[in-house]
Amino acid sequence: MAPDVLLGGAMLVSLVFYALLGGADYGGGVLDLLASGPRRAAQRQAIEDAIGPIWEANHVWLILVIVILFTGFPPAFAAVATALFVPLVLFLIGVVLRGSAFTFRAYDSRSDTVQRRWGLVFSIASIVAPFTLGTVVGALASGRVRLGPDLVVVSGHDAWLGPFPLAVGAFTVALFTLLAAVYLAVEAKDAALKEDFRLRAIGAAAAVGALALLTFVLSGREAPVVRRGLTALDWSLPLHLTTGGAAATAFVALFRRRYALARAAAALEVALIVAGWAASQYPYAIVPDLTLAQASAPPVTQKLLLGALAAGGVLLFPCFYFLFRVFKGERPFAVVDRSAGGGGGGAG
Repeated sequence: MAPDVLLGGAMLVSLVFYALLGGADYGGGVLDLLASGPRRAAQRQAIEDAIGPIWEANHVWLILVIVILFTGFPPAFAAVATALFVPLVLFLIGVVLRGSAFTFRAYDSRSDTVQRRWGLVFSIASIVAPFTLGTVVGALASGRVRLGPDLVVVSGHDAWLGPFPLAVGAFTVALFTLLAAVYLAVEAKDAALKEDFRLRAIGAAAAVGALALLTFVLSGREAPVVRRGLTALDWSLPLHLTTGGAAATAFVALFRRRYALARAAAALEVALIVAGWAASQYPYAIVPDLTLAQASAPPVTQKLLLGALAAGGVLLFPCFYFLFRVFKGERPFAVVDRSAGGGGGGAG
């Protein structure tokens, strides 16, 4: 298999992990904004406890995508960074503000006014970041970013503001909110909190379905290459059936309060959606002017990068397993120190 295909696969795997792990962190911020009722404070504390110990580590997957892109496919990196500079900067601002607000809320005064202020910044940034990330994906898939001679961007600086990219951005926010709500329904210890997050998950699942239909309809006019990929290729029907089955399973499992099954089905649904987008856009890095092969660095560079990824994976995956085993695994007892504001201490 060609090095560019292997590196493209590595980016896809990293994006799937980022959606499943980092995406749920963003969804936690959305749920923090939606917290309501007599258990509002308990809902926010549950979100903080779930995110705190591991959330910074989840950005490793996005960093990995960026490193592969600018090392293995430098022309694509240059074109993306040029044409989509505005949404990428907004995404980075959202990431920074989100992390800062999350930490300040944990260590600042516990008064209601201060907590509301930092909580609002945290929640808004948690919406802005995945929304702009989704618009970048939508812009790259829609063919609105056009390259001229020498791969210079000639149009598409406002590509992220089209109907299809904006719909993909909203779809991304809803998808990540669904993940967060399902994960929290599993992790919450209190039965009433489980019910709160179950209802949020059902609402998010309905929003995901509606926005998925909207993006599919818009793709016919706005992203014809992706639309053809999702409807004309041999793998498209099995993909749609499996994705739809996962979504239906998650929905039914939520109604029946089978939270572990709902979590597995929702995770599978998200992974298949990300994989389906990548497969429908392949072989393009930027539709329709730049393929992965055309954007490739010299073969020796790509081979060295593949070797570095293999060596890094030997360290990365065991470390992630250990991290999740410590903070997310079942333990016979746990001592929780809330003197510093709960789980926020893990955000440093």
